[in-house]
Amino acid sequence: MIKVGIVGGTGYTGVELLRILSAHPGAQLTAITSRKEDGLPVADMYPSLRGHVDLAFSAPDKVDLTQCDVVFFATPHGVAMAQAPTLLAAGVKVIDLAADFRLKDQASFEQWYKIPHTAPELLERAVYGLPELNREAIKSATLVANPGCYPTTMQLGFYPLLKAGLIDAGNLIADAKSGVSGAGRKAEIGTLFSESSDNFKAYGVSGHRHTPETSAQLQRYTDQKVGLVFTPHLVPMIRGMHATLYARLTKDIDDAALQALFEQQYKLDAFVDVMPFGSHPETRSTRGSNMVRLALHRPEGSGLVVILVVQDNLVKGASGQAVQCMNLMFGLPETTGLQHIALLP
Repeated sequence: MIKVGIVGGTGYTGVELLRILSAHPGAQLTAITSRKEDGLPVADMYPSLRGHVDLAFSAPDKVDLTQCDVVFFATPHGVAMAQAPTLLAAGVKVIDLAADFRLKDQASFEQWYKIPHTAPELLERAVYGLPELNREAIKSATLVANPGCYPTTMQLGFYPLLKAGLIDAGNLIADAKSGVSGAGRKAEIGTLFSESSDNFKAYGVSGHRHTPETSAQLQRYTDQKVGLVFTPHLVPMIRGMHATLYARLTKDIDDAALQALFEQQYKLDAFVDVMPFGSHPETRSTRGSNMVRLALHRPEGSGLVVILVVQDNLVKGASGQAVQCMNLMFGLPETTGLQHIALLP
């Protein structure tokens, strides 16, 4: 059994890790840290876990995480970089769900996240944890940077087209929407029920942290200079993410060939569902699951290809993807513990 520790188990990605790992046949939950909730049984905070998780939260100084095989950081930015060096030196594998290791360039990280990077020596060692595009590297990784939720949808949507050299990489557009849980479990005016319910708004239009992450990863797949315009939106629902991606085709290709390109690319990926051409995937079709569903469209006379991508921002967009990486790192089938069917209605 894989002995698992979770740092920051009280947030939404933390409880999602607990939900998934408590039923994972190859994982043993060993420690869950929270300085504020020290001694509180996990099931008292999250009654959904009664009968499944018997542990209590522990203050970080009361737990020896070096006894774990893998430690997940479901924490704010900056926490993993402070603790990862000690864990890695002890032979513990680390999966960070925050952004501490997503950007290889230290200056870029500090520009976007407004904090100094205290472990820059680990940036090159970190492996980007998007299994469908980086599977082999993840298998041998000891430090994984779990992708952002928006970047997951954008990369899976644009990748086959960039790889095939079919689009203008300098003019990519992503119009994406996320449920309120993407903001985390904290008290902020903008995510109060009275503020976010019955409302719809864009944010981060002039620049968002996920833009440099996505651009840097997409750049790996093309010789063209990547230019990405990304606009996120907040929608009045708890879970779910919908990305509408636009790219200008630079080569002639018919609809059938375009569809075949995506089907061929993802035919062995259990968590990417390429729907029939012209479909309209819905966020609820992925709720609670680790599945991404996508569909292609060709607006008549525009020269554009439109890719619609949906996922659960807390599962494939965060904790499910992290467990997917853990499975690869420990030689387990990639789907282990992750074959939940989406909740509907």
